[in-house]
Amino acid sequence: MNKAQFAVVGLGVMGQNLALNIANKGYSVAVYNRTDQRTIDFLNGPAQDKAIIGTYSYEGLAKVLETPRRILLLVKAGPAVDAVIDEIKPYLNPGDILIDGGNSYFEDTERRIKVLDDSGINYIGTGVSGGEEGALHGPSIMPGGDRVAWEAIKDIFMAAAAKAEDGEPCVDYMGPRGAGHYVKMVHNGIEYAIMQLIAEVYDLLRRGLNISAQELGDIFRQWNDGELSSYLVEITAEILKKTDPDTDQPILDVILDEAKQKGTGKWTSQNAFDLGAPTHAINAAVASRIISSMKAARVAASESITGPKPAFSGDVRQLIEAAKEALFASMILAYTQGFGLMRLASQEFDYDLDMRNIAKIWRAGCIIRADMLDDIMRAFERDKDLTNLMLDAYFKDIVVHRQGAIRHVITTAIGMGIPIYAMSATLGYFDSYRTARLPANLTQAQRDYFGAHTYRRLDKEGSFHTDWQS
Repeated sequence: MNKAQFAVVGLGVMGQNLALNIANKGYSVAVYNRTDQRTIDFLNGPAQDKAIIGTYSYEGLAKVLETPRRILLLVKAGPAVDAVIDEIKPYLNPGDILIDGGNSYFEDTERRIKVLDDSGINYIGTGVSGGEEGALHGPSIMPGGDRVAWEAIKDIFMAAAAKAEDGEPCVDYMGPRGAGHYVKMVHNGIEYAIMQLIAEVYDLLRRGLNISAQELGDIFRQWNDGELSSYLVEITAEILKKTDPDTDQPILDVILDEAKQKGTGKWTSQNAFDLGAPTHAINAAVASRIISSMKAARVAASESITGPKPAFSGDVRQLIEAAKEALFASMILAYTQGFGLMRLASQEFDYDLDMRNIAKIWRAGCIIRADMLDDIMRAFERDKDLTNLMLDAYFKDIVVHRQGAIRHVITTAIGMGIPIYAMSATLGYFDSYRTARLPANLTQAQRDYFGAHTYRRLDKEGSFHTDWQS
């Protein structure tokens, strides 16, 4: 019997679609799912007539795979991954490769690599972005771990990955140990930020200008045809145009305003705090999802706490144009913060991340794909050690010339009492970064006053303390 070249464990929608994707690229695939019936249904359904072999035990899976075995785990992040590793490990040999394709926390990946190292089993922590459609037709793939193991799976991943317009596959080796899952975590943090920025612009135009969802759909569609071209802007236009068949209302008008989260955005913010990286937009997006979940409290508060009523009396077309420019500049600043975080993490964890390659593999397949990623890639080609995208002449010019639009949009929203937290945080990041002297001198004086924490001076070297009450 010819043995399978690859295996997928976990036949949720992502697992099924990735198995189909890889099989469609000419590789034979073995599959396993904890529930036998799901495997049977998959084989009799989408996998019928494909080079896909069903198995019903880890022992059976190991027997049908060529060596070194290459096994992709697509199970829920957390304890489930550890459980699968413990169950499958007795059937693996040194040199076999386990690939975790879920949204695992990068420190869990680091731990698992250490645990498996003694057994000689290679572990690849792999970020996969693109959702269900991306899994089937080509996702962006971010593998990290042992480089030799990467070489053993490289051809399969390059075949399965999305292809950018220049034909380049959206996959590359990210770095050692947990580098792949770290990059995916930051990808999701940027995703949180951009989604929140889009939502705030939608809210301003919908409530502040009373523009219908259909009209807004047309506006976002036009924006997507220009410099804002991106997956998230594209699907926003489609969502705005969608009508609920039960009520004949815009679907957005019947969706509960309570955003869920799986934790990757929160992980990004938490790690940014640990490393000392400014991720204002991501932090604001996480906080915005948290307050959205307080639906009952917000409804009660709305009945007793008053504020400005959304009522705009200015130039509507001017505000719409400003919203477009503000969104574009804010999205650039969200990417800036994400890449800045990855630069610090690369130093802290010895990942040796290549920022150009990260931008390259995000250009297609993933959720935050956007035309501007080509320009981000070129910025890192001009200067591979670029510390901040705003220091690149191209991006500096864009943000500087659009900062007026950001300020106009924010002040307009504030005047109408419409929350615009992420965009305000993004502007705060921009203004702080361009300011040579911040009021942290007062903060340090306060800390020294109540805690004798000392401070540094502009005119002398060393640490100093003042007897403030003498």
